[in-house]
Amino acid sequence: MFIGQGRRTMPEQSGKVQTVLGLIEPGQLGRTMTHEHLTMTFECSHVPPAPGDEGLAAAPIEMKHLHWLQQNPYSHSENLLLNQEIEAVKEELLCYRKAGGGSIVENTTTGITRNLPVLRKLAKETGVHIIAGAGYYVDVTHSDETRKMTVEKLTDIIVSEVLHGADGTDIRCGVIGEIGTSWPITESEKKVLRATAHAQTQLGCPVIIHPGRNKAAPGEAIRILQEAGGNISKTVMSHLDRTLFDQQELLEFAKMGSYLEYDLFGTEMLNYPFNLDVDMPSDSQRVQALAFLIREGYEDRILIAHDIHTKHRLTKYGGHGFSHILKNIVPKMLSRGITQNQVDKILIENPKQWLTFK
Repeated sequence: MFIGQGRRTMPEQSGKVQTVLGLIEPGQLGRTMTHEHLTMTFECSHVPPAPGDEGLAAAPIEMKHLHWLQQNPYSHSENLLLNQEIEAVKEELLCYRKAGGGSIVENTTTGITRNLPVLRKLAKETGVHIIAGAGYYVDVTHSDETRKMTVEKLTDIIVSEVLHGADGTDIRCGVIGEIGTSWPITESEKKVLRATAHAQTQLGCPVIIHPGRNKAAPGEAIRILQEAGGNISKTVMSHLDRTLFDQQELLEFAKMGSYLEYDLFGTEMLNYPFNLDVDMPSDSQRVQALAFLIREGYEDRILIAHDIHTKHRLTKYGGHGFSHILKNIVPKMLSRGITQNQVDKILIENPKQWLTFK
């Protein structure tokens, strides 16, 4: 199918969106959350509980402990095992569809327990279009084998996950990512970024990046992709709501041309354990950031989501669930001067443009 490095013929995916159930027309997507997890494990990010909190960290998840869990989600080991909640996630997806949701991009990659057969089952049983992610998460989850791979080998694996299927299945990924980077970006992560760019060049597919927790991280990841030939206009930078806070720095990054994703809606905590210098914004502040970017002319580049990756954010455990944006954030956006057309662009048109293979 591919002739020579960097040159591509037109794959069957061209002009389509690739879901776990097969190819669909871009117009079938509907409202789309571009950064979610439906089944994963996050043990790689476990944070030891504070002295005196060991009992809470080991206790079953209960309503009386909910506030502690919301403030310390990564110190409760069971909370990090979202893959145990398939039935609860199924119910969430049915509610999401009832609320007007159409599609979800499932960002679980190699290293955090991607489960494509479960994603296919969820898509069949709920009617929600699910797009799976190819590639690798952050360095701490890379196997020794992965670290030893060349860029060429990594490229071949990523391309195969999109063209033929991943994890020994025939279920094909429809995006590359979330590709994980730390700060500073490690050598293994740089190889994966370069492989991502090479695979994207061959496939014409969407890419999504997880930046390290430093204001320089998004720009550095984009620079590496760019130098390796990646298509930045078809690349999403995730987690900007916990990474770039200064408006001028945000605008400087926006000029690089990627999609700008605010994907932690529903997450409000006093102390962000992965970078204590960060003051995690509220949902109201996230909406203000969206309004600012729209005023600055970037409404075509904004994407939003919840990035649910722990149990406590499911409604089963008192969380906001996958319908929070549709039920609560959209009315807030409208009340703050963002128009319905702009909301539709962020939820429907921008995801459609990003997810369609060239």
